[in-house]
Amino acid sequence: MALQSMTGFARREGTSGRWRWAWELRSVNGKGLDLRLRLPPGLERMEAEFRRLAGESFSRGNLQASLSVTADENRFEAVLNRQALAAVLAMREQLDGVIDPAPLKLDTLLLVRGIVEFRESEDGEEALAARDADIAAGLLAALADLRAMREQEGAALARILHDHVTTIEGLTRMIEVDPSRSSQEIAARLAAQVASLMDGMAALDRDRLHAEAALLATKADLREEIDRLKAHIAAARDLLVKGGPAGRRLDFLAQEFNRESNTICSKSNASAVTAAGIELKVVIDQFREQVQNLE
Repeated sequence: MALQSMTGFARREGTSGRWRWAWELRSVNGKGLDLRLRLPPGLERMEAEFRRLAGESFSRGNLQASLSVTADENRFEAVLNRQALAAVLAMREQLDGVIDPAPLKLDTLLLVRGIVEFRESEDGEEALAARDADIAAGLLAALADLRAMREQEGAALARILHDHVTTIEGLTRMIEVDPSRSSQEIAARLAAQVASLMDGMAALDRDRLHAEAALLATKADLREEIDRLKAHIAAARDLLVKGGPAGRRLDFLAQEFNRESNTICSKSNASAVTAAGIELKVVIDQFREQVQNLE
């Protein structure tokens, strides 16, 4: 599976009978999948199905989906109010001999309020079912377009993240091979420090001092941090290759990268290692910032 960014846009529109519909989808970063639907009146019943379709396509991101539906033409029908007509005819009979007994004409009846009502004609069940099916198919197409855009941006992010991991690996290697980490260099530095302390301070226990120096040398060793960085580098590369919704796991690795770089900087006793550790922290921050955009 390809990596996905959480940002994207898609629009799909079409017609079904006399109806015109349009979907607009917008996606931005989010901790989980938050879907906000805007549906026209009468289509609220389809919300559960739309949410299911979106959940099958994405696992993270704030997704806004809006649907507009309009009729290309308004069709009206005349509805006769038979009760009102009967009342008018009954009144005519009651007034027989008082008013002109000429037959009532249609144009006269149309002037009587409530006899005839004009309203927009409704589509049959089959036409509405076909329209709703077309709208659902349009949503599927829009979701596919949005996914394609998110995958395209995800591919670009993957290249950036691969470069960051390569830089992290290079800095880790610099720290690992720095001359200050060699056993001879550490021994010479500690010997000089012990000799400086012993000068003029005969009361110090030489054996105890050497033991403390050995303990400090062990604590100052960066082997464990370097090994963990290498393991995190391998894990990050594996996630980038496998793809899929890897954003949360890569974010966790970014935190672990940062933890090891902080420890290296705190343990460092050489300017070159400290400089590499600081640069490592900068690259890790850039790595984590980009990871925040991944699904």
